[in-house]
Amino acid sequence: MDINGSAAIITGGVSGLGEATARALISGGARVALLDMNRELGEKLATELGDAALFFPLNVTDNDEVEAVTAKIKEAFGTYHIVVNCAGIGGSVRIMGKNGLVSQEWFTNIVNVNLTGTFNVIRATTPTLMENAPNDEGERGVYINTASIAAFDGQIGQSAYSASKGGVTSMSLTLAREFARDGIRIMTILPGIFETPLLGKLPEDVRGRLGLQVPFPPRLGRPKEFASLACEIVRNSYLNGEFIRLDGGLRMGFGRK
Repeated sequence: MDINGSAAIITGGVSGLGEATARALISGGARVALLDMNRELGEKLATELGDAALFFPLNVTDNDEVEAVTAKIKEAFGTYHIVVNCAGIGGSVRIMGKNGLVSQEWFTNIVNVNLTGTFNVIRATTPTLMENAPNDEGERGVYINTASIAAFDGQIGQSAYSASKGGVTSMSLTLAREFARDGIRIMTILPGIFETPLLGKLPEDVRGRLGLQVPFPPRLGRPKEFASLACEIVRNSYLNGEFIRLDGGLRMGFGRK
């Protein structure tokens, strides 16, 4: 699919991986709708990016809100062709920790944002993608979902996070098969440890030690590298129903504590 002249939706689009992807798509000639709960950052970024960007506040766990916002985007752009799901939250808590048994709500909240939120956006946007005129190869749209290497290499305390990202990964082939006749592709990126606001809260020396765990290059991933892969997925129509680890060869081991 040609990026130039297309329109895209990016959840979690005002920082980290989502922001980098928005910048890359706009650089390639696309218009982008930035969806995020952070209104201040969203409005600031949309102003910076100019006429090619629109910001819409959105909580991906609220299905009614998702449907309303995606309808507004369709009205503004006419249609859209690319949907990038970057919205997500993390967290590491043992089931039985120092403060006792973890709450059930902790697990549900992470799964609701990362997995159900991704599904909500796919569900709300599928009808529009199906209405698009196909290109020369019959393609009407592409989804790029964001999981994590924690789907396979989950660490202690990441039961909810790993489960949510594993669910996102498992949807790839299932949805690719479901949407095949409609010319819609589904791909999932599994980032390793990246320079995002989540890791940005850690001290510099801790982030340095994390980077040295990566075989090559021995550093944290850069958001622009995620964005580069996202753009290649859009352009390469033979990428479908698959997940790609983007981690510098990192395989997280078992750190006994």
